[in-house]
Amino acid sequence: MGDFRVNLGPNSHPVHVGAGALARVGELARAAGLKPGRAAIVTDSVVAPMYAGRVAASLRAAGFEPETAIVAAGEASKSLATLSDLFDRFAAAGLDRSSAVFALGGGVVGDLAGFAAAVWMRGVAVVQIPTTMLAQVDSALGGKTGINHSSAKNLIGAFHQPRLVVADVAALATLPDRAFREGLAEVIKYGAIMDAPMIAALEAAMPAILRRDPETLAGFVERSLRHKAFVVENDEREGGLRKILNFGHTVGHALEASAGYGSLLHGEAVAIGMGAAVALSRACANLSATDAERLLALIRSAGLETRLPPGWRGEEFERALKLDKKRAGAGVEFVLIDRLGHAFTKQLGFDEIISALG
Repeated sequence: MGDFRVNLGPNSHPVHVGAGALARVGELARAAGLKPGRAAIVTDSVVAPMYAGRVAASLRAAGFEPETAIVAAGEASKSLATLSDLFDRFAAAGLDRSSAVFALGGGVVGDLAGFAAAVWMRGVAVVQIPTTMLAQVDSALGGKTGINHSSAKNLIGAFHQPRLVVADVAALATLPDRAFREGLAEVIKYGAIMDAPMIAALEAAMPAILRRDPETLAGFVERSLRHKAFVVENDEREGGLRKILNFGHTVGHALEASAGYGSLLHGEAVAIGMGAAVALSRACANLSATDAERLLALIRSAGLETRLPPGWRGEEFERALKLDKKRAGAGVEFVLIDRLGHAFTKQLGFDEIISALG
């Protein structure tokens, strides 16, 4: 198992990556300093039948008293209505300030349960147990939590660092192909923005990745999380360096919102957003044609689209783009790359972005 620590002063916490970790959640939670007692497992309708029982048994064996709250699978659950339902479940379960919330599932569950933990009784412990590729390599680590607003993604949220992250790569074997492939967008992103040798490693390993070889997956999950940890350790609240993690996300989020959450999976939208960011990097950052085509080819080799979908340039897209959290005045801090492995932000106007994308 690949273990390391995210060093954030009082918010420091361990990360565990490896096959079979779900059966050790209770033991790992105790080792991370969580006290036994009442707890909530927040999961969704797809993950619950596969893994909730295993996690609950592990928690009970370690002295916790877990209640399981199941939400509907899908992006629509990142809503105020679902959040309110969770609070009712927390109250019925008797969760107090010493209790913990265990977020078992993909990015939707992690964001929703993390935000619920951030505001329940002004903040209780949360343990992130990601079961999707997307969540294991990205969203489970970093402390960003939140829900969607009808006008844009993740407009309502809070920073709330987990007390523990447990990524069991064995869970990736049960993912539908589309859900597995979307997570690879975030893996590729790390190579694009901060690790050029990772691009070569991914090019060589893509066949093994797509076969879901456990050892290969564990290596790239850990490598991705270590990159994310480095960025978060140096910029926990996204004041500077952490903004580079939004590579592909500005256009991606606008596509998600304008297409209707769930029409495009998050990673699918990010892949298209990276394609758009490559075009803008060619125009605004002198990215070479060779590096551009190499990155686009890698994204496509993962089975992801890089081209903007037909009809993308509509009022809904432009409205969502202008609601981006990184907006400043008439533009946005857009993440560009001038070469593989090196990213930076540049202020671009909304009209400049849209016109450059055709």
